[in-house]
Amino acid sequence: MKIYVATKNQGKIKEINKILSDAGIECESFPNMEDVEETGVTFEENAKIKADFLSSKIKDVYVIADDSGLSVEALGGAPGVYSARYAGSHGDDEANNKKLIKEMQGVSNRNCKYECVIALSKNGKTIKTFYGDIKGEIAESEKGNGGFGYDPLFLLPNGKTMAEIEIEEKNKISHRYIALNKLREYFASI
Repeated sequence: MKIYVATKNQGKIKEINKILSDAGIECESFPNMEDVEETGVTFEENAKIKADFLSSKIKDVYVIADDSGLSVEALGGAPGVYSARYAGSHGDDEANNKKLIKEMQGVSNRNCKYECVIALSKNGKTIKTFYGDIKGEIAESEKGNGGFGYDPLFLLPNGKTMAEIEIEEKNKISHRYIALNKLREYFASI
């Protein structure tokens, strides 16, 4: 089965395909994808906005969109839905990480979680949403060269950051894996 993913982020497409490859689901970038303004105040709202809009442009095929990010307890859930543009520019991982390090200086509560909501839509309507999260802590400084986004700061219970573990391990524990696994189970049940 082929489904379209409402993202231009090729790293995300690659990650999703690795996770779903054994389920017989092949994901592709959305053809000629238009930018969709994320006006929601929750991950679920933004995922639905993107999936519904883009699935209305291509008939009778499934489209998934995710909205995901980092929620830091001591920052009242920030950066949250603004994770990709936390420091201003969209997708500037380096600036976002520097801002987070600065804001967490001297903060003892370093609890955080990665959250992901995937919306499944067809013909402009949400069919179902799938949620996943993983809890961790914010590291004092960046560690590791893998992953993307806040991975160099996301400290796992094993003492490593998401950027220090192998992609195969990440794809078995990540917030996106958990949400995608629920999507896989949904497709297996219909």
